[in-house]
Amino acid sequence: MFQLDNLLGGRTTVTINQSHRLRELVADWQLLSDLSFADLILWVPIRKDIKLWPTGHIAVAHIRPTTSSTVFINDVIGNEVTWGSSPNIDEALSTGDIVRNTEPERIGDVLVKEETIPVFFEGQVIAVISRHRNAEHMRSPGKLELNYREIANHLYQMVAEGNFPYQSAGSLFEPVPRVGDGLIRLDVNGTISFASPNAKSAFSRMGLRGELEGRNLGEVAEQVVIASPNPHEEGVRTRLNGKTLRRVEIDNQGATIDLLVLPLIQGKDRIGAIVLLQNVTELRRRDRELVTKDATIREIHHRVKNNLQTVSALLRLQSRRIDDPAAAAALDEAVRRIASIALVHETLSNSTENTVAFDEVLTSLVTHALELSPRMGQLSIERVGQLGSLESRIATPLSLVVTELIHNALEHGLFESGTRLTIELQRYSNEGLITISDDGVGLPDGFNLLTSPNLGLQIVRTLIENELKGELKLESTHQGTHAKLRFPL
Repeated sequence: MFQLDNLLGGRTTVTINQSHRLRELVADWQLLSDLSFADLILWVPIRKDIKLWPTGHIAVAHIRPTTSSTVFINDVIGNEVTWGSSPNIDEALSTGDIVRNTEPERIGDVLVKEETIPVFFEGQVIAVISRHRNAEHMRSPGKLELNYREIANHLYQMVAEGNFPYQSAGSLFEPVPRVGDGLIRLDVNGTISFASPNAKSAFSRMGLRGELEGRNLGEVAEQVVIASPNPHEEGVRTRLNGKTLRRVEIDNQGATIDLLVLPLIQGKDRIGAIVLLQNVTELRRRDRELVTKDATIREIHHRVKNNLQTVSALLRLQSRRIDDPAAAAALDEAVRRIASIALVHETLSNSTENTVAFDEVLTSLVTHALELSPRMGQLSIERVGQLGSLESRIATPLSLVVTELIHNALEHGLFESGTRLTIELQRYSNEGLITISDDGVGLPDGFNLLTSPNLGLQIVRTLIENELKGELKLESTHQGTHAKLRFPL
């Protein structure tokens, strides 16, 4: 699309609305190429002013069929032809008529027949499609080829009348079932006049027996769909009558079919419809498995969180029964560490992905740390920046590390004289940086992180080295202590 915009802007007088229309056409024209077994090239007139006659045409898009071999080995995008050198393109642009019945020409070893179709939009021809197909393949066509070509001719006529691509199709075309996945042709009454072999196979997998052709598509769909439609929703028969552009999915215990209904318009009259369909049974089965798997994982995280909270409660009970202050303090620290892990699992149990909104976890960690501090009313904690979502493998050890660093700052750095703790979060493309600073007394003389007997700092160092693969630096200044944690994302 970017290349198309560049070509349009450089040599043509195409307006913004016209450019948007051409992008819509290019987005949908694989259907045209496959149905006509042909390469398609989109030509836009070259001119500096809309009032001037074109000096030629420039190829802004090219597509090859998936139902046949290409007639062009190399792309032609960017090629230019002067006015008069391609009379079929000139005629389609000048008259607004489709140019057929042209004599085949040899391109390399292939005899190629060209037809040109004007692209009509807002009262004028804004471009021309040239259709190129192997003339040898046009001889003795079968029933499928004949139907494909007839449908293609209807759609090309809609292009020439400004009825294709469809207006306001929106997400109906994302992604589009391919012609080769299955195609059904409907008459004006919604009766099936042709069904491709893959279309028959799809309905056969849903349990349908007998021929499709000659039957009403809506009635056929109602027969194979076991579940009754939502009472507030249109019935399957109405949605598949071919009168409007619709995306419909039908399923039963055997299979699921995705159908795209495309009305065929001639002038202002509807003359029938085509239905592209795809058997998406395996895709939907995998979707259901993923949903079930996600729900199971969330339930596991929820139960882990509950179990951790139970362990915390037991440790608290034990702590209250112990007379030794050191032992009670050790149990309280264990409770705090378990609580930080439980917070991560609680977040995961409420998430649809295996990621943790770490900023929310940090808020809970800070609140919990302040509640446990004996100087709760005298301290303030300031946060700067955000880390965003992190993978659970990073979030769990990181929450423990941050908990220990915050607790260490509150217990030692701010115990005597400090009153402010600052947590600065920075996230880059490939790493995260957390800086926890206090305005307390600083580190003791001769402090060494590697030899410190502090259990919390030993836990921090182990987690950073083994789990986070990061590094921690502790620095003292006249303003307090700074713990800088850097870890890869």
